[in-house]
Amino acid sequence: MEEGLIYSFVSRGTTVLAEYASVSGNSNRIAAQCLAKLPGGNNKHTYVCDRHTFNFLVEDGFTFLAVADEDFSRQIAFAFLDRVKNDFQHRYQGGRADLAVTYSLNAEFGPRLKEHMDFVAANPEEIKKMSKIKSQVAEVKEIMMVNIEKLLDRNERIDLLVGKTDDLHSNAHVFEKQGNQIRRRAWCAHFKLKLLVLVLIIIVAFIIYLSICRDFICHNPGMPGTTPANVPPAE
Repeated sequence: MEEGLIYSFVSRGTTVLAEYASVSGNSNRIAAQCLAKLPGGNNKHTYVCDRHTFNFLVEDGFTFLAVADEDFSRQIAFAFLDRVKNDFQHRYQGGRADLAVTYSLNAEFGPRLKEHMDFVAANPEEIKKMSKIKSQVAEVKEIMMVNIEKLLDRNERIDLLVGKTDDLHSNAHVFEKQGNQIRRRAWCAHFKLKLLVLVLIIIVAFIIYLSICRDFICHNPGMPGTTPANVPPAE
């Protein structure tokens, strides 16, 4: 088998569930020390020690490790870890993952680690192509998610704008209604004022008329040649 990947394991927390080593050495001891220092959360980590890379893939509480020669492609190393993770999840996380802490799965899954290591070593170019395609798909997916988020944000802004427009239309309708009421009130007040002025004019005219004409017989004492009312003519 081509040199490259030399050691692999699957663990839950700091408990190693299954492992396989293609060569003897202290990789398992160094890997256990690195495992204890891994930060929490799903992520990928690579440590370099003793001319080897210790590549960790952490997901959902499980840790998948691949130890390789320092000049071995890390892209292939993590592609190997993806294969191991998918195989492990398919086999155990449907219902037996909870038993993994108590019962060792090394007898079952250790040989699977060897099979995956043999396949990767025998098909490095195919693994590279698959890894590249997966990276491109992940990149496209990320771009689509960003675009979807932007679209949703834009729709929220449009909805907000539409809501504000509806509010403006509603407020405009209210203002128009209030304006019509104010105009009607102003017209009524103006009409009442005109009517009051007209009544006053009529009353004043009537008073003037009564002061000039008595018993409905009009006279003009200032005009010569006229006889004042109720005064007998001179003999």
